[in-house]
Amino acid sequence: MQGTKNLTSGPIHRQLFNLAVPIMGTSFVQMAYSLTDMAWVGRLGSESVAAIGSVGILTWMTNSISLLNKVGSEVSVGQSIGAQNAPDARSYASHNLTLSLIISICWGLILFVFAEPIMQIYKLEPAITAKAVNYLRIVATAFPFIFLSASFTGIYNASGQSKIPFMISGIGLLLNMILDPLFIFGFGWNTEGAAIATWVSQATVLGLFIYRLKKRKEVLGGFAFFTKLESRFVKRIFKLGLPVAILNTLFSIINLFMARTASLYGGHIGLMTLTAGGQLEAIAWNTSQGFSTALSAFVAQNYAAGKNDRVLGAYATTLKMTAVFGTFCTLLFVFWGSELFSLIVPDPQAYKAGGVFLRIDGYSMLFMMLEITTQGLFYGTGRTIPPAVISIGFNTLRIPLAMLLASIGMEITGVWWAISLTSIAKGITSAAWFAVLKRRILVTKGDDD
Repeated sequence: MQGTKNLTSGPIHRQLFNLAVPIMGTSFVQMAYSLTDMAWVGRLGSESVAAIGSVGILTWMTNSISLLNKVGSEVSVGQSIGAQNAPDARSYASHNLTLSLIISICWGLILFVFAEPIMQIYKLEPAITAKAVNYLRIVATAFPFIFLSASFTGIYNASGQSKIPFMISGIGLLLNMILDPLFIFGFGWNTEGAAIATWVSQATVLGLFIYRLKKRKEVLGGFAFFTKLESRFVKRIFKLGLPVAILNTLFSIINLFMARTASLYGGHIGLMTLTAGGQLEAIAWNTSQGFSTALSAFVAQNYAAGKNDRVLGAYATTLKMTAVFGTFCTLLFVFWGSELFSLIVPDPQAYKAGGVFLRIDGYSMLFMMLEITTQGLFYGTGRTIPPAVISIGFNTLRIPLAMLLASIGMEITGVWWAISLTSIAKGITSAAWFAVLKRRILVTKGDDD
């Protein structure tokens, strides 16, 4: 099939690694947008970091919703390729793009119109809230760029060409790194300058995706970007992608309430610690997510081809890779958390508070990677319900657990322990669930278990 790579034969370790590294790079690039903004805005003070950090949770929610079509593309297109069904692969690609455009316009409009009441949730000082509202309204108009780029990335990943999204995203990041200091300090636009820099960079990324696919027809021999929706394809996409989008969206909603709890017990320093610390935690999260996405694409093709031995071999290989990096992140966060945090926010009060967060969070790194790796295996087989149940259940538990621990004298550190303990529980439960269902999953290709 033109513009695709066959992952159903050849060395598992090499194929997974070659597929995962560009995906990880793409994830790091996407994370670096927020880190770059925070690093420059951090020079304006902790209040400005709190403002864009509060919006960052909503941006996270936006990326979570876009997973409906990113995962929908990766699995539906990947399984069609594995089954050697080129017409379906093209149709799924077109349907995912069409749906992502419709959803992104609706979502962006909601956040633009209701920006002020949404930002009031955090109960921050009026000046910080005003900065956050302006920042949110600017980035909300860029949501179609984000959604469509996510779908294009999923299509490339499913086709085994994960290097292309990495290169395109890298260009966008480089542009953002140049524009941030220019807009924030050179033009004196402060936090709004960071938002505009991100807007321009995301628009450029989408433009590069469109150019490559329209002019070069390098995936699936070319396909229509937008199409009249057919129920057969729409239902399949929603069945595959909706549980993933829901669990990640609920996770971001829960994190919004966790941020409010952090603000209540720690003021804007508590909120800043959670949001900026979350960006640093994303170093580990995006690495494991990169391997998980590669595993999902690999499993999708091999599962459709009936090669279950390669499915299990890929899972074992991915676990070994993520375990090595998880150990590294644990050591980094536990022993050098304050030093790492100071690279983002140089204020001593801020980076000392951030060091406490990273130390507590560091204890859960290996378990977080176990959970996300197992997610990739479930996704590749088309079973997106088990990860959703695990994530929704334990992430929801974070809110009452955080309030309980904070109220019994642990205060803000109780919020951090609630995050760490539930991450540990999610990793253990994910692995146990797969162990129970392994024989059934790899014998039959039925509905979600």
